Amino acid sequence: MSLDTARIESRPERLTAHEARQRLEHERNSRLTQLQALDEAGQSAEKHMMSAQKDTIVRVLNEIEAALTRIHDGRYGICLSCSTPIPVERLEILPYTRFCVPCQRTTA
Repeated sequence: MSLDTARIESRPERLTAHEARQRLEHERNSRLTQLQALDEAGQSAEKHMMSAQKDTIVRVLNEIEAALTRIHDGRYGICLSCSTPIPVERLEILPYTRFCVPCQRTTA
């Protein structure tokens, strides 16, 4: 096959609800595993650091649950600030994001 006839696959503009749900469930399971590991290591001298890690994991779990709700409501992949579609590449990297990059910069 020559380079001229090579088929170029384009990325979809949006993730399907099924794809998004799969990514979010994977993220949720990863965070729950991390929380369980931190709980099991709770007797360590590094309790303060583990507490901060737990807080972060719980925050991300809440974001994941909110994203699953947005899928159910049909609002997944739409920026909560400007109402434009969030690029699929961003959703692939951070499936629970609520904002497009420009709006994220202004809310941070």
